[in-house]
Amino acid sequence: MSGRAVDVPEAVLQKALAQGAEGRAWSKRLGRLIAELEHDWGVDVGATLHGGSESYVAAARTDAGADAVAKLGMPPYESFAGEVRTLAAADGCGYARLLDHDEERNAMLQERLGSSLGESGLPVPVQMEVLCATLRRAWEVPAPAGLQTGAEKARWLSEFIVATWEETNRPCSRRVIEQALSFADAREAAFDAEAAVLVHGDAHNANALREPGHAPARFKLVDPDGLLAEPAYDLAVLMREWSRELLDGDAARLGYERCAQLSRLTGVDPRGIWEWGFVERVSTGLLATRVGAEPTGREMLDVAEAWATS
Repeated sequence: MSGRAVDVPEAVLQKALAQGAEGRAWSKRLGRLIAELEHDWGVDVGATLHGGSESYVAAARTDAGADAVAKLGMPPYESFAGEVRTLAAADGCGYARLLDHDEERNAMLQERLGSSLGESGLPVPVQMEVLCATLRRAWEVPAPAGLQTGAEKARWLSEFIVATWEETNRPCSRRVIEQALSFADAREAAFDAEAAVLVHGDAHNANALREPGHAPARFKLVDPDGLLAEPAYDLAVLMREWSRELLDGDAARLGYERCAQLSRLTGVDPRGIWEWGFVERVSTGLLATRVGAEPTGREMLDVAEAWATS
């Protein structure tokens, strides 16, 4: 079965090539993989969809004429299993519906959704309301077995923060790092498997896509990490985002107000939201600094500095 020329987005290609020989081999056989999936799934794979960097995504159409999305994960395939488990468990509730998947090829076929919440032009407080409503539906999905736990995630983030702070030449104060590690320890200790739910893990506004045929607008989540954790972990991502809105005012006061709003919208205890939010902000700020997105990283860490001294 012959392959085809594939329009691979530059961000996807660069991330694949950064994986060395395995990533280069993946990029070279991508055309063949698509041809094989078209044959096995009975779909036509069309234009590349741009915007992400963790996988190759393209529009597709099934033999029945339904619009879909083909998604091919790239090495090292770390998030593929968790994403498949999450989407399969959700069966379209709060998440994009999984139509088919191939574990050997690290490929998925999902329903086609509309534009992202981030492209909606809605004010930030309204976007947070939409994300909270979407997450409340998603948290109702029974968690499948085999997911990373919130306690394990807290330990992983602690190790990542310590290592990346040194690797990036300590771009924030020791006080920020110590506070992040203390909060991570607290959330690890607070983990309760009986109270934990299936959480998305990265529910920002670009990962919420409009569900066609609903008025008023309703959104579904895509690209889940899939964790067994307290709901506060998902809300931490909303605490992490929109740094500029916080820095344009009193970052500490506005941060507390955002935390309180998220708690009111969801009924989740604000302490967990604040502590996870601080950890997520610091870890993501360090990651952004490490990968060359210094302006984004600087804003995230500047907010963390303000929060640590409040």
